Amino acid sequence: MASEEASRNSRSRREPEGRFPRQDKYSVLLPTYNERENLPLIVWLLVKSFSESGINYEIIIIDDGSPDGTRDIAEQLVKIYGSDKILLRPREKKLGLGTAYIHGMKHATGNYIIIMDADLSHHPKFIPEFIRKQKEGNFDIVSGTRYKGNGGVYGWDLKRKIISRGANFITQILLRPGASDLTGSFSWLLKIEAGRTSTATGCLLGSSSEMLRHSQRLYRKEVLQKLIEKCVSKGYVFQMEMIVRARQLNYTIGEVPISFVDRVYGESKLGGNEIVSFLKGLLTLFATT
Repeated sequence: MASEEASRNSRSRREPEGRFPRQDKYSVLLPTYNERENLPLIVWLLVKSFSESGINYEIIIIDDGSPDGTRDIAEQLVKIYGSDKILLRPREKKLGLGTAYIHGMKHATGNYIIIMDADLSHHPKFIPEFIRKQKEGNFDIVSGTRYKGNGGVYGWDLKRKIISRGANFITQILLRPGASDLTGSFSWLLKIEAGRTSTATGCLLGSSSEMLRHSQRLYRKEVLQKLIEKCVSKGYVFQMEMIVRARQLNYTIGEVPISFVDRVYGESKLGGNEIVSFLKGLLTLFATT
């Protein structure tokens, strides 16, 4: 009895409640373009969240030749936090959000990957909940949602909220995606096995629309690879198509309520061109899925 009690106490010391197994490593991909002001803040918040939760991590910054000096800031962050925690993997010019993710995955050493924006629209405090959700339900995909539980949107005017709600409603009717928020959920968290993630893809991963660029989802590596093989959309629409294809292939999807906050620094643009592009992409997916 005494030995059993000592064993329990030993396990308790090794794995405090609320902390995560150290054998799991989480690689955060941060694509940046003109995020000089936001980058130090999001990195500090990420480090704080991971450290307090006992999560093993690395942060990979993919800067696409930002003219505002974002790369210089990233280089300073590497010196501050260490090259084992902050990895700068820049590209010479702006090549699109999707290809930035693929580029970052090539350099990831974690067995999980978190993909998120650097503009502070989503707080890193939600990341531990995503990890818990995936482990509790063993989901193939975990996605953030503004439209369940205590999720919500802050910093938007009424017009933008109506447009977002309307876009999500139309998406639900036409695509039946199996997820409550397809138009702005957070970033992605992807599970990968040992070794490099393949860069072979059937998707044309180009630039991102303001309406759709924010997504948080968790993918097992084999699930992600299968979805990429099935994806045929260009540019930002691939984010919607990923979830639609997942439903078709009967993958399981968990959801975590999150709060979306409009970017702190910089400018968000939502105009007629973005709305037209969204509708075109939506109709294309409706016709082909």
